Amino acid sequence: MAAEEDVAPGSDEGFRRGGGTGSRIVDGIATALAALLTLASLAWAADLYRAAGILIWDEQFYAGMLAIALALVFLRIPARRGSARGRLPWYDALAAALGAAASCFIALNYPQMSDAIAEQPLDAIVVGVVVLVLALEGLRRTVGLTLLIVVVGFVLYALLGHLIGGQLGGRYTAPTRLLLYMTLDTNGLLGLPLAVASTIVVAFIFFGSVLRASGGSEFFTDFATAAMGGYRGGSAKIAVTASALFGSVSGSAVANVASTGVVTIPLMKQGGYADHQAGAIEAVASTGGQLMPPIMGAAAFLMAEFLQIPYAEVVLAALVPSVLYYVALFISADLEAARRDIRPLAPHEIPALRPILRAGWHFPLPFIVLIAGLFWFNLRPETAALYGAATLVATGFAIGFRGRRMTVSALARAITETGVIVLEIMMIGAAAAFIIGVLNVSGFGFALTLALVKLGSGSLALMLVVAAFTSILLGLGMPTVGVYVLLALMVAPALSEVGVPPIAAHLFVMYFGMMSMITPPVAVAAFAAATIARAEPMRTGLSAVKFGWSAYVVPFLFVLSPSLLLTGSSGEVVLAVSTAIAGVWLVSIGVTGYLLRPLGPVWRTLFAAAGLALLVPASSFEGAIWSDAAGLAVGLFLVAREFAGARREAGGARGGAGSP
Repeated sequence: MAAEEDVAPGSDEGFRRGGGTGSRIVDGIATALAALLTLASLAWAADLYRAAGILIWDEQFYAGMLAIALALVFLRIPARRGSARGRLPWYDALAAALGAAASCFIALNYPQMSDAIAEQPLDAIVVGVVVLVLALEGLRRTVGLTLLIVVVGFVLYALLGHLIGGQLGGRYTAPTRLLLYMTLDTNGLLGLPLAVASTIVVAFIFFGSVLRASGGSEFFTDFATAAMGGYRGGSAKIAVTASALFGSVSGSAVANVASTGVVTIPLMKQGGYADHQAGAIEAVASTGGQLMPPIMGAAAFLMAEFLQIPYAEVVLAALVPSVLYYVALFISADLEAARRDIRPLAPHEIPALRPILRAGWHFPLPFIVLIAGLFWFNLRPETAALYGAATLVATGFAIGFRGRRMTVSALARAITETGVIVLEIMMIGAAAAFIIGVLNVSGFGFALTLALVKLGSGSLALMLVVAAFTSILLGLGMPTVGVYVLLALMVAPALSEVGVPPIAAHLFVMYFGMMSMITPPVAVAAFAAATIARAEPMRTGLSAVKFGWSAYVVPFLFVLSPSLLLTGSSGEVVLAVSTAIAGVWLVSIGVTGYLLRPLGPVWRTLFAAAGLALLVPASSFEGAIWSDAAGLAVGLFLVAREFAGARREAGGARGGAGSP
């Protein structure tokens, strides 16, 4: 799930060691810690601690999880990111021991320390320094320099912000007070981001790991191939479908590119798509997975906590925008296939659908359990995910897939794999908590909100444009959770200040934050896909912007009208969604430059203009219904013109072929 590295932190290749006895012992300890990290979180989700009579504060549990994670980071991930791990260096062994000891000290003594924190005791300062330094180094090893630089910048602002004049100036904060607030306060390290990372995220990553171990990933890939392979551009449609299914669970656009792209990108190139187009389609599809309910790369859970609303409300609000995103990508890939005359897959390359369904009919059951637990039984997200994973384990052992049943060793690998994969999000959660602590103690969040509102000059349209550019800029190179937390704290409040509904504001910044994954000059997801496709990175990034055009438009629309967030009367919602889908089709025709035949610049512009008019919800402003009507009328005229022109050209071609 790494955003900026060649070798993912969770991969075996990134941790390959020498074959000495010491290395095998360290590997055994690390494997045990990875399993403990997963099992401790799952026990919390199942409420086993309370059932066993172990009553602890939530903050004690989070600190204990951090103790395991810090030890595991330094045992498994080398100081030089992406390199193979040989014998464990003494300094990594020391860091692992210190990180575990300091975090365990906090966990064991938190009730007493929380009462005495105002007195700034020496032991609290010492463990605070150790945890802060090691968490930041763990962040660098798992995620890279980008987020580390952001966190260090915030810390420096908290220390020196009072020296900055003007509106962005901060208040003076003593270094020891800042340290203890960041590391021991519930508004800092032991607060919301680490809570979500150590409970909800672990449960859902375990769900994904068990899905892979039980053959579910193979089932869904085969299903996508059987369902889409027989259509023109079937290879791209397989990529879009597979990435939509797995992207939401993965928590990282780059990780999804790496996992599904190695299969889908060569398939698209073989089918006839250009190298940069194959990479772009995969990058856009993988990025969209982070916007797709029910998981949204774990950001949905944070959003519900930030907004203090039920998780189901976040899922429902995000549903239509994500559907429009994939509809636009699907249509664009289809039109590009028509323009390039890309045929369906060969019959021998398309598996029969009925045997796939017969072998894997049970794989939708865990998702039904998950959704029922979330929406009907109002379970906590981590508990619902645990029930879903338990269903997968049961069907995996009892039924299996294509004659292969899940084994105990496969389940054990899923448990340890989850513990390793979650390290990145645990470190991101710690970093996000540090940022929250700085924003609260320094007053920078309030100052930034006022500055952005002033920059927008009270104009909603200008404010949205400023927020969009700011979100893309701040999101460059960071994973999903890090992007969302940063923007939710820094940009979303400014939008709410000018009247944008809170959930629309949070979805707006998340969309544009995720667009940093495919927007040059950084575009880490597009560049990762370009590497697999062996395409020119910048050209792939620009092509990704073209295929992902809807994500730059739809957020403005759902801010203007809540009907696209499923808020309002059923009639308004149905009308808004229907006209939006028609508008997406027309704009995609204009962007691609093809319907039944190539289109010139004037006709492309007219198609795009008609589509944009249809995209505007009728409830967005007084008279918007006439915009929809005009877009529909112009769109029908343009489509009828293309069909008539294509018939004339086809008739002329037949007549020419039959003439002497």
